[in-house]
Amino acid sequence: MRIFFMIIQVIASLVLIGSILLQSGKSAGLSGSIGGGAEQLFGRQKARGYDALLAKVTKIGAAVFIACSLILVYLQG
Repeated sequence: MRIFFMIIQVIASLVLIGSILLQSGKSAGLSGSIGGGAEQLFGRQKARGYDALLAKVTKIGAAVFIACSLILVYLQG
């Protein structure tokens, strides 16, 4: 049982690494932080398509990783 959760945790960590690295940056330095705030305020920077899919994959991967970590700690003790 413990080995199963360890394998799931490794898969979840690889999914997290891949999905985080594939996401596009939200700003481009100082100029992006100034201009990006105005774009977010007016709703021009909504996550769509590929970015939305990567955001969902990241959230699910993080939830699975945390759940497996807690289960492994419980099984340890």
